[in-house]
Amino acid sequence: MIVLEKRPQPSRVWSLATPLVAVLATMIAGGMLFALLGKNPIEAISTIFWEPLFGEFAFYYRPQLLVKGAPLILIAIGLSLGFRAGIWNIGAEGQYIMGAICGAGAGLAFYPLDAFYIFPIMVIAGALGGWIWAMIPAFLKVKFGTNEILVSLMLVYVAEQMLASVSLGLLKNPEGFGFPGSRNLQSYDSAHNAELIAGTGMHWGVVAAFVAVIFAYVLLNRHMLGFHIRLTGEAPRAAKFAGVKPARLILFCLGMSGALAGLAGLFEVSGPAGQISIDFNVGYGFTAIIVAFLGRLHPVGILLAGLLMALTYIGGEIAQGSLGLPAAAIQVFQGMLLFFLLALDLLTNFRIAIRKSEVA
Repeated sequence: MIVLEKRPQPSRVWSLATPLVAVLATMIAGGMLFALLGKNPIEAISTIFWEPLFGEFAFYYRPQLLVKGAPLILIAIGLSLGFRAGIWNIGAEGQYIMGAICGAGAGLAFYPLDAFYIFPIMVIAGALGGWIWAMIPAFLKVKFGTNEILVSLMLVYVAEQMLASVSLGLLKNPEGFGFPGSRNLQSYDSAHNAELIAGTGMHWGVVAAFVAVIFAYVLLNRHMLGFHIRLTGEAPRAAKFAGVKPARLILFCLGMSGALAGLAGLFEVSGPAGQISIDFNVGYGFTAIIVAFLGRLHPVGILLAGLLMALTYIGGEIAQGSLGLPAAAIQVFQGMLLFFLLALDLLTNFRIAIRKSEVA
């Protein structure tokens, strides 16, 4: 009889190996999925993971790793702080949208003025937009004990409706011939998040992502607040005796994750996306949850996981174009990463044992 036995203490080996095994299992299961769709599984997997890095047009796709990875890393870093403390912000997608709306709105308010201070104002507005949206579930949890998971998730749908509203109304381009969407910020130099070094994909959002990784690492390993975050997540009762104030921790973690998600939205709308539109959000806020757990809630791990997930985005787009794979299959493939990660994570705290069945 096969049973699960609880380990005396979590396995460090399995904790480190689980993400790698999860990626391998995703490749195998994904290959089977692609085979069922009538595609060559080896060709499909190699297209997703090999072509963007070493293929014929890799010189074009490699910079996209930074472009696609930056918002995922920024959002995942913010989420990881709360997750480590047992505070579950599932609504980063809404905070990402609100950051984009507020940041783009601040920039368009100055149009067509050309001034150096416009983009910094947009950055502040984007961070505030995400922060304010995250403060709604934070305040409700602190004041009334509501569930932050449900509140933050439901606010995503409110943010999506606000996105549609401003695309058709407040931020609609008056010279857009009636089409929904704002002016293109890429053509407005003072509000454009352009590449800092041409052809590298490096823009201010990428810089912010690297800064966030360093900040989170220092916070978690060198600051008392980081100790409180880790202690609350690992031993809530001990945290109370250590003088941790839960309300302050909730406000900080949700506020920080909201601000970083808002920044990700601002950098995206002022850079790669270029404008506010009805379909501006592409699920970065939800995908960042996978990135956070794939990176083991560790800043450096999140950096690597964000680049890996960006690789699947780019490789998935190539596979859709060259192999005819449906977009839904790529999304399922990405979702498998979280599924296998959570499933295999069980082996960190439990081990498989074989026992002889007792005969009555």
